[in-house]
Amino acid sequence: MMREIKIRDQTSTAIRIIISPTTINHEHHHHETCRIGVNHQCAACGDSDDGGGSLKAFTACNLVKYCNRTCQVAHWPAHKKACQKRVAELFDEKLFKQPPPNEDCPICCLRLPNEENQKGYLSCCGKIVCCGCFHAHEVAAADTEKLKCVFCRTEVTSSDEMKIERIEKRVEANDAQAMFQLGCCYELGMKGLRQDTAKALELYHKTAKLGNNTAHYNLSAYYHTGDIVEKDTGKETYHLQLGAMAGNVRARHNLGCAEGNAGNMDRAYKHLMIAANDGYDSSMKGVQEGHKRGFVTKDDYAKTMCAYGNSIYEMKSDDRDRAAAACLSKAE
Repeated sequence: MMREIKIRDQTSTAIRIIISPTTINHEHHHHETCRIGVNHQCAACGDSDDGGGSLKAFTACNLVKYCNRTCQVAHWPAHKKACQKRVAELFDEKLFKQPPPNEDCPICCLRLPNEENQKGYLSCCGKIVCCGCFHAHEVAAADTEKLKCVFCRTEVTSSDEMKIERIEKRVEANDAQAMFQLGCCYELGMKGLRQDTAKALELYHKTAKLGNNTAHYNLSAYYHTGDIVEKDTGKETYHLQLGAMAGNVRARHNLGCAEGNAGNMDRAYKHLMIAANDGYDSSMKGVQEGHKRGFVTKDDYAKTMCAYGNSIYEMKSDDRDRAAAACLSKAE
């Protein structure tokens, strides 16, 4: 049986399919230990620098050293396999490292939620504030104060032109989140801007280079669907990996799904456990399913459950609960 979970971003209609672990065979991976060459001997010609530092390390893998470019090229056929294996191992070390948690809301000083619709960007001061603080301000502030920024107290504007001007000012200051917001406006034709997907992609790529993990996630979705850019599985995976390493739980979850679809169950559940550790519900459900089917050990499951609970606790507050309830009541 196939179980579909739809993952929808604020600015994306991308859909991911998770295949139940029961349809995929477990695969064991055996890793060989890499040998590190003699520190002061050229791997090609055998000449030694006697510790003088004249040999140059091959920086891709740091396994061998060479006298010069000629020796490096001559030795490449013999070194290629070990080098590529080590490069892959080094990349996996970075890929499967637990990223730091989200930053704290600058007002309540609690960890920001994972979901984009549970926090908001303030173009006047460049702060990202949780929905709970927005709701508390709306409910408790005096009428005159409600028209001011919840953080910096700048007058809120209803003018689309002024809003775009403020965002563009933050973009000029190299604010990655402002670039993402402006990209959304161009993609959807919001705030008085003419729809321009080429400009949106340009901004998404620029903010992604600055480390915006949501931009990486969105770009992966566009390369997956081919809606506003040509489909490219390689680029989709590239942006999922960078987004995951930067802390985007949806990108991490989708990497886990992709590895599961490919039959790489060990890698799949590593990704799901990392996302679950950061409080992502869909990944925690996936880990629970994996534990039932024997893909996740009892110890790993217990540790993941504990980390998941801690993350949920750190992102929870009464104001955020009230904000969520208010949103539900408005939707009804």
